[in-house]
Amino acid sequence: MSRKFGMILMVSMLMAGTMAWAGEYGTAAEAKAMLTKAVAELKIDQKKALLKFTKKEAGFGDRDLYVYCGNAGDGMFSAHPKLMGTSLKFLKDSTGDAFGERIYQVAKDYDGSPFSKVSYMWPRPGETEQSLKSVYVTKVGDQICCVGIYEPK
Repeated sequence: MSRKFGMILMVSMLMAGTMAWAGEYGTAAEAKAMLTKAVAELKIDQKKALLKFTKKEAGFGDRDLYVYCGNAGDGMFSAHPKLMGTSLKFLKDSTGDAFGERIYQVAKDYDGSPFSKVSYMWPRPGETEQSLKSVYVTKVGDQICCVGIYEPK
């Protein structure tokens, strides 16, 4: 096999793996777009927006992507499909990393600039093995909101 053909084959295999990943799991670009849409919804009607996020309605749930928010004051989830009644501030991953606290530390009022990012270990839906997850973070009024992605293995 020629060196050039080997390189072409390797690049093709990498591209195919990336495309398969993008179909099964959300991408960073999709997560950022969903969070941008969430900011707009919060500014129109916060109460309705938080309900949509929790129910993953109106485009706020796609594969492993969803919006979740916590109150900027006490940290209690104001939108989450499973963790309502708990505090985002106190979440830790399997390594003991207090990533919930880090989310609150990096959250900045949304002004159109890039979102902050926090990474931690968390199992993919339906799995027990820990995977690297990154969340994009912003603050809108009294809400700290995030959309996360699982990084490719």
